Amino acid sequence: MSDLYDARLSSAAVVRNRSPILDVLRNALPIKGLVLEVASGSGEHITWFAGHLPSLDWQPSDPSPAARASITAWTATERMTNVRPPLDLDASSRSWPIIAADAILAINLVHISLWSATQGLLREAGRLLPAGGLLYLYGPFIQAGVPLAPSNAAFDADLRGRNVSWGLRHLAEIEADAAQSNLVVQNVVTMPANNLSAILRRT
Repeated sequence: MSDLYDARLSSAAVVRNRSPILDVLRNALPIKGLVLEVASGSGEHITWFAGHLPSLDWQPSDPSPAARASITAWTATERMTNVRPPLDLDASSRSWPIIAADAILAINLVHISLWSATQGLLREAGRLLPAGGLLYLYGPFIQAGVPLAPSNAAFDADLRGRNVSWGLRHLAEIEADAAQSNLVVQNVVTMPANNLSAILRRT
């Protein structure tokens, strides 16, 4: 058990945002089915959600071996029975190791990755989800006609300083790309700390 404990990664941001995200997901997710989380990171989000929504089957994923080890460790130490072993999944890949999902979550992925990752996410969500299936995006976005909060502007500059291909995305651009995969934005929910929850559905 000590080895598992040592493998667990932790994020202070998860503790801050997991409850507000869960409040949105309670009203957006199906009662039963398989929920795929893309870029699960430490695994803290998915174990929190799985513990509060036990009727759902949860599938974590991440391309990082360290992240997958952390997910496995969190799942074991929290004794989760409705969380599957994590998949080695790169959102930008055209060959995801899963054939279907009833809902897909991507938390803090879009702005800290290449645009090709968002394109892959939208493309595969359109392929994997059933009609009415949920694609949930969380993070800071740029909205037309809405002034960018100073903290988000500073965050965007910091991201682009680390990688010129990262940064906050325009929600309108995501919506346009999503339409090509038969996904429509159903609702956008304002979240704490200048973040948004974007609710997309497969038509």
